[in-house]
Amino acid sequence: MKLIIGLGNPGKEYEKTRHNAGFMVLDVMVEKNDSAWKKDTAHKSMIAKLDLDDEKVLLAKPQTFMNLSGQAISLLKQYYKIDSQDILVVQDDLDLPAGTFAFNQSTSAAGHHGIESIQEHLGKIKISRLRIGVGKPRDKKLEARSLKLETKDWVLDKPKGEDAKLINQAIVDAADASLDWASFGLEQAMNKWNHRKKLEVRS
Repeated sequence: MKLIIGLGNPGKEYEKTRHNAGFMVLDVMVEKNDSAWKKDTAHKSMIAKLDLDDEKVLLAKPQTFMNLSGQAISLLKQYYKIDSQDILVVQDDLDLPAGTFAFNQSTSAAGHHGIESIQEHLGKIKISRLRIGVGKPRDKKLEARSLKLETKDWVLDKPKGEDAKLINQAIVDAADASLDWASFGLEQAMNKWNHRKKLEVRS
């Protein structure tokens, strides 16, 4: 079994925000594959299941809020006896431009609180990640403290205009990329998607 985790915050006020890009990717996967979400209180998640040929895939949206995501992931990993190499975490990423996404495998959280929580519960092990670019606030004149506050508002805001269009398309493509990861593994998914998305956004 493969486990794909989408990171985000539960609640209507957080729907469609940049920080919920991980949730949105999994929502597309569920819709495209005629699956459905169900509440799994014991594992602090909403879960859905997909069948890909001979591969079973468990999708999960932790309901613990972003900063405690590791609690849900640890519970799911233990209950379903899933190896770390069979886990994909889908997250938003400020360091990637809106409209891009990229697979990687790293022990660095890069300041992402959801990843920090996962590392707290699972350790700093290499887990496959799919980073959805949401860009950064564009005002470079702000002082460091102000920029930090603006960044928090940025990820909890809903993208608009061209940013919304780019991010929404990336989310749809990232859903297909996640299925490729489940079917063919990290290396093939990286070779197919990482370079391609960067070229499309530049063009």
